[in-house]
Amino acid sequence: MKNTFLVIAFAAITVFAVGCKPAEEQSTAQQLDKVKTETKADAQEMKDYAFAQKAEFVAKMQGQLDALKKDTDALSAKIESSSDAVKADAKPKLQALRDEASGMNKQLDEAENATESTWDSVKAGSEKAYDGLKNDFQQARQWASDKIAP
Repeated sequence: MKNTFLVIAFAAITVFAVGCKPAEEQSTAQQLDKVKTETKADAQEMKDYAFAQKAEFVAKMQGQLDALKKDTDALSAKIESSSDAVKADAKPKLQALRDEASGMNKQLDEAENATESTWDSVKAGSEKAYDGLKNDFQQARQWASDKIAP
């Protein structure tokens, strides 16, 4: 009798568990689909927002570039008041910085004209170009400091 009761109880639990499982899977699948849909929508919203901030990004980068150009001009003036040997060594370095700044201007033009589909790559390229220019300027400034006595 005990064994019969245990077998019946085990069978009932098994039937209940098997019978409920597809409903749980369906519910979980529906929830997963809902989360995926919401995530895609949120990602698109973030992309749209970032694209909407394009003008602000370009203006900020242009301001940083202008400040860097001003610093380059000040460094150039400092070098001009140094020896002829330093001037000769510095001339190609300064020209390279100016060329790089011109390239950065082109990057900003691309950023300004970017479409929503190209925005992320253009923005990343502009940031990378600016970081490279800033790093090269820092190296040039350090070089000038080492070459020119205070």
